[in-house]
Amino acid sequence: MRTLVTGGAGFLGSHLCERLLRDGHEVICLDNLFTGSKENIRPLLERDGATGRFEFIRHDVVEPILLEVDWVFNLACPASPVHYQFNPVKTVKTSVMGALNMLGLAKRVKARVLQASTSEVYGDPQEHPQREEYWGHVNPIGPRACYD
Repeated sequence: MRTLVTGGAGFLGSHLCERLLRDGHEVICLDNLFTGSKENIRPLLERDGATGRFEFIRHDVVEPILLEVDWVFNLACPASPVHYQFNPVKTVKTSVMGALNMLGLAKRVKARVLQASTSEVYGDPQEHPQREEYWGHVNPIGPRACYD
């Protein structure tokens, strides 16, 4: 299986890349390094990069990309308040355009997609932890508005 992980140099993405490699996948890690770090994937580049099983592409999901893959795991988007509040327009563009571009890629190559999200979409929750039935407590003009 040839698998694309967007946001692959982030905390969750890098661990997903590692797991997929361990499970025998060829992994393409796509990240613009806005919040991700090459340090998170350095061990994967050193261990699996030379074998061709792991490839890093610095790319922003806001822009389309042409790849041949079987799976797309779209984890690309700033989730930390420090990052998404720094540039909320970039956060919205990454969420919307990134998802559209990855869905378009998947449709073109008939790949399966997993679209990740963040608990930030629930706003400032009034209950902890949030149950699956919880609809959130959002504020369209608050500091989390790019997710609300």
